[in-house]
Amino acid sequence: MKEYRQQTEPAILRRLAHMLGTKIVGGRLQIPEGSGSGYCAGYIFDDHIRMLIMNYKLNEDLVVENPDIDIPGRMILFKFQNIISKTGLQVTKMPSVLITTSSMNTDTVIPIDTETEAINIEVDADYLNSLFGSSEKSPVLQSLLENTQPLLFEQIVHPALQKIIDEIVNEQVNETFALFFLRIKAEELVCRLLMQLEERDEKHLYPLNIRDIQTIYRVREQILEHPEVPPLIANLAATANMSPSKLKRIFRQIFGNSIFSYYQAFRMKEAARLLKEGQLSVSDVGYGLGFTNLSHFSRVFKEHTGMNPKQYSRS
Repeated sequence: MKEYRQQTEPAILRRLAHMLGTKIVGGRLQIPEGSGSGYCAGYIFDDHIRMLIMNYKLNEDLVVENPDIDIPGRMILFKFQNIISKTGLQVTKMPSVLITTSSMNTDTVIPIDTETEAINIEVDADYLNSLFGSSEKSPVLQSLLENTQPLLFEQIVHPALQKIIDEIVNEQVNETFALFFLRIKAEELVCRLLMQLEERDEKHLYPLNIRDIQTIYRVREQILEHPEVPPLIANLAATANMSPSKLKRIFRQIFGNSIFSYYQAFRMKEAARLLKEGQLSVSDVGYGLGFTNLSHFSRVFKEHTGMNPKQYSRS
């Protein structure tokens, strides 16, 4: 009897290898020197879960048709971005993860950008549901697992998640255990993210369209581009061509926080980064981030980090 061997490499990885004129070894595609640097690795653990790791720099953009595009329409995507190379906290480099239902993941091509550091994990919604059984779930988690509405959520990658990601990327594992190890880590990431989503308190979720999502992300970029300027809802709503109530509702649904709370949390992360670099004084950082009262800055910073700015800069 012929032994059945499951395909463990995503078709998108094989197609990319063909375009670059190279081979996949142990699930890993090393970018040829003439095309760039870095690697792309992919693993199909079984019919329920697969993972793609991208950490490379190409000399030019590529567009690859994706043969693996959610054919049955049941996969939930967890897209971790800006989580591999430690380039410091910048507006466009905030480590985060996008979580989308299958109806939001409908592109038939994958743009292979010149520089990418990301991990994609796709999990069958029915498989996830089977793990929870009949236990009561929050509206956010229930809506995600039902996988019937176009939904997108974004979560900041905190240290507990980053530790698992670092293990996926850097841990040296014997070939015998490699797929088993990577699957366990992928499922651990997904579990921790679902636990975070369960804590969100939205009672009703609104189906999203790509235009509204693009608008909200432009608003987010506008807010974070100038952390020294507190956001004004009326101005942001006018720029977005949305009512203030719709803007606030969709922003909170995607990011799990109000506009001002999200802005304040980012501002404190930026303050922490600047203080750690040690090139600016506490007052320079506070005033540079738009605080007119340093006592207020210290109080807000301590609420977010557990230490006052001076203590943090010396830690």
